[in-house]
Amino acid sequence: MFYTSLYRMMLFPRTFYEINDEGKMVHYSPFSGSIRPGYLFTDVGYWDVFRALFPFYTIMYPERNANMMEGILNAYKEGGWLPTWPSPGYRRIMIGNHAASLFADAYIKGIEDFDYDLAFKAMKKDAFVTAPHWAPGRDGIREYNNTGFVPYPEYKEATSKTLEYAYDDFCILQMAKKMGQTDDVSQFESKAYNYRNVFDTTTNFMRGRNADGTWQTPFDPIEWGGAFTEGNAWHYTWSVFHDVQGLIDLMGGDKQFIDKLDQVFTTPSEFKVGTYKKVVHEMTEMILANKGQYAHGNQPIQHMPYLYNYTSQPWKAQKWVRSIMDDLYKPTPDGYCGDEDTGQMSAWYVMSALGFYPVTPGHPSYVLGSPLFKKASISLSNGKTFVIEAPENSNQNIYIGKAELNGNRYERNWIAHEDILKGGKLTLYMVNKPEKKRGTSKENFPFSLSTAQQE
Repeated sequence: MFYTSLYRMMLFPRTFYEINDEGKMVHYSPFSGSIRPGYLFTDVGYWDVFRALFPFYTIMYPERNANMMEGILNAYKEGGWLPTWPSPGYRRIMIGNHAASLFADAYIKGIEDFDYDLAFKAMKKDAFVTAPHWAPGRDGIREYNNTGFVPYPEYKEATSKTLEYAYDDFCILQMAKKMGQTDDVSQFESKAYNYRNVFDTTTNFMRGRNADGTWQTPFDPIEWGGAFTEGNAWHYTWSVFHDVQGLIDLMGGDKQFIDKLDQVFTTPSEFKVGTYKKVVHEMTEMILANKGQYAHGNQPIQHMPYLYNYTSQPWKAQKWVRSIMDDLYKPTPDGYCGDEDTGQMSAWYVMSALGFYPVTPGHPSYVLGSPLFKKASISLSNGKTFVIEAPENSNQNIYIGKAELNGNRYERNWIAHEDILKGGKLTLYMVNKPEKKRGTSKENFPFSLSTAQQE
């Protein structure tokens, strides 16, 4: 299953360049209709793959990742806009400007062999300039920049767009900080908190919001579509990749947040078709997964089990991550619980099987889960090897009893990118019952923007 998934994720993005008779790299430009120099890639949806596929490339294939960043920039230079779903030209499908996530994740993790100055310029253009009808961009950009949210029903899927624009603004913020673009830091820092504007504290859900600031009514968290993209409020309430502690605070604290996470798995797998007006395959896949409102067959909620690591009950992340790997991935004809979606479904499995996952692409860290193997070795491009050992691992021993990094006791619920690149060994001593003391204090929680600003 692991190598099937690894193979499948390696299929994307597809190369769209070749070497000509002069030995030069060239590609056909779908934007100008002419032959241009350099890299170009196609057939990949950034909305899907920013989550785990490209973060995996930052670890395993940094040189290839840099080539892919140059390919994105060639699309920008030739077409004037960053792509969102190159196939091979522009497609106005799905939401967000997640080229920003790809650029930031590469650059923050030390990949600089691409024109990051141009990347930063292009990211800012996405954030402030209204795109023409034929180009990708930010739907509702004027309202989002003026009021801090995209209104519904003026714009479909408006709440999902607000959440993902806020995350993209965080990615731009990360680039601005590292590049020393001080004039941009404060405005993007503010915009990264725009997720707060679509959170309703009376229901503890993200929710559609009208242009006058009132909440969309009627509201039912199991209703799909409307203000949400391919999901409902149960799925999108967790889409604050960069500030989980901020979301915890909005919900009223640790206990309330844990209770809400638990309810995802215990709430019946019921749905209302909403604006879809019919049953679509993602709804059916959620029912078949049989994990409450947790819909692993689609991307929006796939990071959610890892969010227990930001609370006093991190062992629940280990429980649910292992359960998902065991139940929803099988080496059989119907062994995938949803669309491959250009590599993301497989990337979730590969990263999770190794024992950690990039909840916040654009920050150099990974959140711990429950590794699938007794030993996995990552051969890095710098010649070093990073090993994840779990000698007592089994179908029953799914919980981390204690951990060591290079022989030293390790209490964090996350691991830094630089620690992986240094090579070495992460040893996880697995047990069959939750260890309820390890990783439960805030100093061991993963990165959150609001917490980092307080330090």
